[in-house]
Amino acid sequence: MKSSVRIQLMVMMFLEFFVWGTWYATMGAYLGEIGFTGVENGAAYSTVNFGAILSPFIIGMIADRFFSAQKVLGIIHIFGAGLLWYVSTITDPTAFFWVLLMYAVIFMPTLALVNAISFYQMTSPEKEFPGVRVVGTISWIVAGIVISQLAFDKSANQFIVGAIASLVLGLYSFFLPDTPPKSKGSRPTVRDILGLDALALFKSRSFSIFILCSFLISIPLAFYFSLAGRFLADEGFAKVGSTLSLGQASEIIFMLLMPFFFVRLGVKKMLLIGMLAWAVRYVLFAYGNSEELVFMFYLGILLHGICYDFFFVTGQIYVDNTAPKEIQASAQGLISVITYGFGMLIGSLSSGWVADRFTGADGVLQWNNIWIVPAVMAVVSALAFTILFKDEKQVSSVPDAN
Repeated sequence: MKSSVRIQLMVMMFLEFFVWGTWYATMGAYLGEIGFTGVENGAAYSTVNFGAILSPFIIGMIADRFFSAQKVLGIIHIFGAGLLWYVSTITDPTAFFWVLLMYAVIFMPTLALVNAISFYQMTSPEKEFPGVRVVGTISWIVAGIVISQLAFDKSANQFIVGAIASLVLGLYSFFLPDTPPKSKGSRPTVRDILGLDALALFKSRSFSIFILCSFLISIPLAFYFSLAGRFLADEGFAKVGSTLSLGQASEIIFMLLMPFFFVRLGVKKMLLIGMLAWAVRYVLFAYGNSEELVFMFYLGILLHGICYDFFFVTGQIYVDNTAPKEIQASAQGLISVITYGFGMLIGSLSSGWVADRFTGADGVLQWNNIWIVPAVMAVVSALAFTILFKDEKQVSSVPDAN
């Protein structure tokens, strides 16, 4: 891959995750500021999960069939810029949900589009892609710092910053290298779009247990994304965005260390550590405070590297090593819909219910009780995984898709 193309892809990845990072982590702090209830906050975050569920349809029916990926990316981000700007003007919970849902449904497919554009231009994706993708994580950190430095953590202006970045990326996309549609001239079926060929993998007991536990752990995971911003704001943190971005810094470090841990721990232990890390994180949030025990809050945030990399990245690698080559893409799509889609959807909605359940008569959220709920969920998921999952090291033991 030419260095000029690599730079183009890195800029694209930076802008893609900057757009998302400007509002996703801090939206809860803003919604709490304008009086949204826990359920209304959870509903707002659930829009992203609905987008993840519908994303395969958009990619499969439009981007893969009719138009070059970079053109679809450009059109989506230009249109998305207008929606994000409009979101910044809405304070009614119902209207806010529906407009943000429209945005999420078109934004979530762009996460797959930037990957597709990158892969198409690379001669050796397994070597070249990590260096491009890590720029996205760095940009998320930068977005959090920018929002905090501008004091937009509790302001609707965070959406305006995201809208401007989205417009820039939309225009920039039309200058990216061409990525033609993969299935032009063919008619993909619902089976192709949803990756239903990967269902053959459920004949493997271990794969079935892995999918079940991935679904279960995704529920408490959503509590963090839905409530962490509002939690830090309530605890008196002025710079919510930059504080939460410490988690992404941790993610980069542990991503680099993953080969070291893989050799020494193996898949099952890494997956289990990742699941237990979520429980530890929530316990730290539950029993820390913003004074002498504030370090517990920071430690909980810094655990993000283990929470995310050890379970979700390891899980993606497990799926890639387990699935026959011809259905690897379908298998990755399936795990994405189950975790980021259905699992986190339930988590986002239930986080709102739990938050309202533990809101006192004075309107103050009882955070210690709130965080214990996802902690228990994570422990239950980890116990089920420990008892039921067997690390089948031989790929050939997994039934063939045919």
